[in-house]
Amino acid sequence: MSKAQARLPLAGIRVLAVEQYGAGPAGTVYFADLGAELIKIENLREGGDVGRHVGPHFFGPGDSQFYQTFNRNKRSIALDLRSLDGMAVFRDLARTADGVIDNLRGDLPEKLGLTYEALREVNPRIVCSHLSAYGRQGSRASWPGYDYLMQAEAGHMSLTGDPDGTPERYGLSIVDLMTGLVACFALLAGIHSARETGRGRDLDTSLFDLALFNLNYPGSWYLNAGAVQGREKRSAHPSLVPSQLYRTQDGWIFVMCNKEKFWGILAEEIGHPEWIADARYATFAERLKHRDEITVLLDEVFSRDTTAAWLARLSGKIPVAPVNDIGQALENPFVAERGAIADFSYEDGRQVRLLANPIRCSDADLPRRAAPALGADTDSLLRELGYSPERISELRARRAIG
Repeated sequence: MSKAQARLPLAGIRVLAVEQYGAGPAGTVYFADLGAELIKIENLREGGDVGRHVGPHFFGPGDSQFYQTFNRNKRSIALDLRSLDGMAVFRDLARTADGVIDNLRGDLPEKLGLTYEALREVNPRIVCSHLSAYGRQGSRASWPGYDYLMQAEAGHMSLTGDPDGTPERYGLSIVDLMTGLVACFALLAGIHSARETGRGRDLDTSLFDLALFNLNYPGSWYLNAGAVQGREKRSAHPSLVPSQLYRTQDGWIFVMCNKEKFWGILAEEIGHPEWIADARYATFAERLKHRDEITVLLDEVFSRDTTAAWLARLSGKIPVAPVNDIGQALENPFVAERGAIADFSYEDGRQVRLLANPIRCSDADLPRRAAPALGADTDSLLRELGYSPERISELRARRAIG
């Protein structure tokens, strides 16, 4: 069997995604890329996923490059879930699905009938994964919320940026991206359980909970030692030295000697083998005490040559990297070597270049279909459910579907 014919890992799973914008679609694209049938339930009243209209770069009306990033390999049905007819269509779809995922405000899944309690009578095996800003219970269930707010409140901005500057957000919406992936991991875990037990359930995560969980070991340091970690100069690791930015002749290089052996290799390669036996630099603990001194020493060494020259000398021996802009990152020859950029095709033959999924299958090629137009699959999905052409026309006339 050829790779093009091989069965993908999530083939045979059908998921209904009441999703929009970033966090939800960023997670469910993993389902779609890995072979699940991912059906976007798009809000007919609002012109579909709001991400379709996020600029500044577009392929056409309602087809932003932002939208294409998160929605390739999916199907789209335009529904009005607030109408009785639209919800009836959704429930018919739910009879055939393994799971439902939403990224709505915390109070909306119950109001719209997207919970296990609401859907168990049509499908007792259905698994409902909910991604909200602050959770579906509690005082903030009805609050809207976004990635940057979570970075601010959960302490991330206090760890990001220069100590002498303002608190900073990440350059990318990492909380959105990670929460979407966690919500989909929860959904997949629930589907696994439901296939074993015959019973579905609700599973919840939120942007706030994920942001807080990602405090990780600095969170443990505070909870157990009362230590409040702050920002470090040069984007340095809080306890490992050297592990930060250093100046070169023409820019910067990031060096990460996160194992003791790398310090010795670095010292040898840059012409200072005497540093290996120097008691001030012999261990992580001692180097941490002398971080500022080491920064001066390494700046002086690295400033003698260009970043490219140092990379040629050190790469593969110790962990090092250049500091690239987005263009440089994507034009990196190693990106091409990894096959990390791919062409995704519209039905009319046009193509869009997107980043390939980071998961690679040894025996199968991942699909490369561009994201669908709003409601592109409405009619075909309803025909699969047994709806007659007359019934479909009637629902469209009532504005229950689009």
